[in-house]
Amino acid sequence: MVFSSSREARTHKRLVSRRWSSLNFDRVNVLGDDASYGHSGCVNALSWARDGELLLSGGDDRTVQIWRMDPAVPHEYPFVCRSVIATNHTANIFNVQMLPYSSNIVTVAGDGEVQVHGLGEIASSGSAATAQNSRHTCIHRFLCHENRVKRAVSEDSPHLFLTVAEDKTVRQHDLRMPHECHYGSCPPPLLKLNFELSTLSLSPLTPFQFVVAGESAYGYLFDRRQAGRFLLEERGMVENGMTHCVRRFGRPPRAVDHHNVDHITGCRMSAQNGHELLSNKFSAAYSADAVYLYSTLDAPEDGTAFSSRLSRGDDTPELSRSNPASTTDSTMEVDDDSSETDRESHLFQSLDNQIPLDAYSGVPMILPRQRFAGARNMATIKDVNFLGPNDEYVVSGSDDGNLFIWRKDGALHGIFEGDSAVVNVIEGHPQLPLFAASGIDTTIKLFGPVSGPSMFSRIDAAERIIAANARQSVGYRRVRSSI
Repeated sequence: MVFSSSREARTHKRLVSRRWSSLNFDRVNVLGDDASYGHSGCVNALSWARDGELLLSGGDDRTVQIWRMDPAVPHEYPFVCRSVIATNHTANIFNVQMLPYSSNIVTVAGDGEVQVHGLGEIASSGSAATAQNSRHTCIHRFLCHENRVKRAVSEDSPHLFLTVAEDKTVRQHDLRMPHECHYGSCPPPLLKLNFELSTLSLSPLTPFQFVVAGESAYGYLFDRRQAGRFLLEERGMVENGMTHCVRRFGRPPRAVDHHNVDHITGCRMSAQNGHELLSNKFSAAYSADAVYLYSTLDAPEDGTAFSSRLSRGDDTPELSRSNPASTTDSTMEVDDDSSETDRESHLFQSLDNQIPLDAYSGVPMILPRQRFAGARNMATIKDVNFLGPNDEYVVSGSDDGNLFIWRKDGALHGIFEGDSAVVNVIEGHPQLPLFAASGIDTTIKLFGPVSGPSMFSRIDAAERIIAANARQSVGYRRVRSSI
């Protein structure tokens, strides 16, 4: 969808934002419930391409399926599978991305491979999907990583993209410079850390920066603009090639425990403002944790507003005033035996005492602006995302099969049933008030605005759902998941 002027684009954003604010959304389509096409395993990867014209999906069946809106289909949201790529992967696909200004699709998987497939032309209509032979579609195959590859991130180029893997590295791939991985000619990684990595994100507004996270209590912001003298190294910050860690993102501990095992399962930088960052944190010591919002513009350890909220013990999200359930008090009681001074002391204790010191322990740390609680993140790897034309909302999946949507102020805005078991991925359409969700089911659910009542909204049962998620989190210790 192309607009002829910036004024038209602003008007469109304002109209779409108005639809989001009402959130009278419901499940409007289920992709893959037809026996003639669809995935045969969990759907781990979703991404929109060509400004929302296409929806790409990948999963445990090691196929990539391309969904396109077909006006000939009698449906309000007539997305139909128009192409199926049977990849050469031998393990679950974790992420799929189409490179800008091209028809090349990048897939990463649990076999440690990065594959690039040439899509070619996609039929705009037809009776069924057409399976393409992977021997003709796989045009590049990279074996540079030594462990499961979890994410691929495209850059503003048809040739360049980044990947992150559990081998503790981030790599940049350039399709203009092919190499033979078997002969040890792989370029060195962009960076290598001392813990497993599982997530990577950058914003198109600040492509010189990217965030990585994984088996650590922190997310790390790296900057690729450094040249000449290593000024950051001279200040005590460690340099990793020409990529420098300039900030860490953490959160105050809620208890004194020197055996914390933190893990960030997903991170996302805002595509609309370039400075906001979400992280979906799993913490074994705290059972399931929550989603946190940061800003790269904040001063290090400047978390006054957030810390005052957390020190009250408010671990349950406030319900949006627009919701019927908002009149109920959702604030948790604070232990009266613990003094305010002790709580503040525990709150601001350095996270460096909670995990072994790493190479970037001296890098300034930024505290969260907001915490979003209610979802349960224990069983699988949950991504996190922004929704809305201006990234007004925060969304995450949950182990209870629901997806949670919050406003930026932390108020719970909506809960929807998105899967029969677990929701792992949610991706908002770049132009329409529409988003796709997937997880353990073999299908993809589309959610959009409706005129009538919402059949799959669970906001009326918010308190019961949140309480159940909290109970099932108590005493939990994470078991490594294959997702």
